[in-house]
Amino acid sequence: MSNLTFTVVDVVAEQFSVTPRLTARIGITAGDTEPIQAIALRCQIRIEPLRRPYSDEEAAGLIDLFGPRERWVNTQRTFLWQHSTAMVQGFTGVTEVSLPLECTYDFEVAASKYLHALRDGAIPLLFLFSGTVFVPGERGFSVRQVSWECEAQHEMPVAVWNDLVRIHYPNAGWVRLGHDTVSALAAYKSARGMLDFEDAVTSLLAQAPQLTPPTPAPEEVR
Repeated sequence: MSNLTFTVVDVVAEQFSVTPRLTARIGITAGDTEPIQAIALRCQIRIEPLRRPYSDEEAAGLIDLFGPRERWVNTQRTFLWQHSTAMVQGFTGVTEVSLPLECTYDFEVAASKYLHALRDGAIPLLFLFSGTVFVPGERGFSVRQVSWECEAQHEMPVAVWNDLVRIHYPNAGWVRLGHDTVSALAAYKSARGMLDFEDAVTSLLAQAPQLTPPTPAPEEVR
């Protein structure tokens, strides 16, 4: 059996899933005419931040991940987004399979923090494939392994991620808080007769001092 090759056809946002989910369509090509009975496919999806440029606004949103821009040469590294699996049905030659990518809005997750910081362009993804291939054999079938060299890059438009957020969190966001913080916020809301947590947070923000950039010191005259 010749080595399999993999390509990422596209990635789309699922509109009717219960939880936020993207679907990657993976093209698979077998190098000869030998039929493939099935593939138990595994995939590691990574983000490669060095593959794209960033505006100043995006750079500000990435400080928590990579620090200021001048440090990126040392701090920007490829990092894991998630793992996914799929069972590929039998085929000969070429086929496609849908790979589910479960997502979260949680800002405390590094990948989500990165995705939320991007304004336009593409998200540089790397798909690393592995798994078990079942082919015809003397006893019915034999087993081979997907080569660890099988990988594919994909530029997923930022608009796809924005569509996913819009579908599952229309005009809203999600922030993870500790139980004590939620209890304190609930007490603050109830004590002031507020209708929801957004009113409570808005009230607290209104009481906070406005952040303004520091005024640069005048240059010394020599």
